[in-house]
Amino acid sequence: MDIKEEDSENEVNESQAGPELPKLARKKPKGLLRQEKLKDLKNKKKIQKRDRKLRKASGDPKQVPRTIENTREPDSTVFHSEDEDFDQKTQDLAAEFEHDEFADYYSDLYKPKVLITYKEKPLRKVREFGKILTEIIPNSVRIFRRDASVKETIQAAINKGYTDLIIINEDRNEPNGLILVHLPDGPTAYFRLSNVIFPNKRQRKEFTNHRPEVITTNFTTGLGKTVARMLGAVFHQDAEFKGRHVVTMHNQRDYIFFRHHRYKFLKNKPYLRELGPKFTLRLQYLQEGLYDPKCGEYRWIMTDKRHKIETSRRRFFL
Repeated sequence: MDIKEEDSENEVNESQAGPELPKLARKKPKGLLRQEKLKDLKNKKKIQKRDRKLRKASGDPKQVPRTIENTREPDSTVFHSEDEDFDQKTQDLAAEFEHDEFADYYSDLYKPKVLITYKEKPLRKVREFGKILTEIIPNSVRIFRRDASVKETIQAAINKGYTDLIIINEDRNEPNGLILVHLPDGPTAYFRLSNVIFPNKRQRKEFTNHRPEVITTNFTTGLGKTVARMLGAVFHQDAEFKGRHVVTMHNQRDYIFFRHHRYKFLKNKPYLRELGPKFTLRLQYLQEGLYDPKCGEYRWIMTDKRHKIETSRRRFFL
């Protein structure tokens, strides 16, 4: 009887103890993990070196890695020097540019005069961003439009002889949009503004009043060339090379990266020093004529998110 009672007590204690806990795996020391990682990396480099030797011995051409850029979908407005009708396309494009909205500017018939403004009550960061743009863009003025609407501001700018209008939008005390209107007849472009990085005090000290050189690169489509001409028309054509300032607007996968540098030559080698600001533009729409969101005619518009308006990730518009 005593033995049976002890067995029943053991069974009750085991049932009350609950399920067994899993055994904890022992972590490898960091030094051992680092050694294994270095060993894998060395083996990978050995394999790559062996493959290069075999490819060189066999005489096979070097493999070109597949990227989104070199596998992009063809665009009818993009042409290359290898095309058979390259000369004819170049002539047609030049003829088209001779009669577009920016022909007078690129014919040097006038000097740009830019008005920069904000929404009704801009906050500190947005005002600072406008001030920096005024220091970079020659012959530009910034004002507060207060309660005036965009259309009223455009008409006032036309009456005072401005050639371009820039309106900076904001959200949560951060600049998030930029409306660019070419006066007096358009077109109008709206860009989403992101990744804004302001210059520090040391960089601001190197700002000068010299007119910068302007470079627009990698705008390959018809729409892209129009946008590049529109952005370039904001700056003065006669750059002052003495200041050694250069503004670059580079298109990469439909994102326009704005950079501001100062350069110098030491022993016939160029050196760049970034002055800022840095920001990224993303075209949302290009509209015919002046700003009219309700009844305006659009050349191109992003109606929805990128993956919904495109048939492929390898299709670009600029």
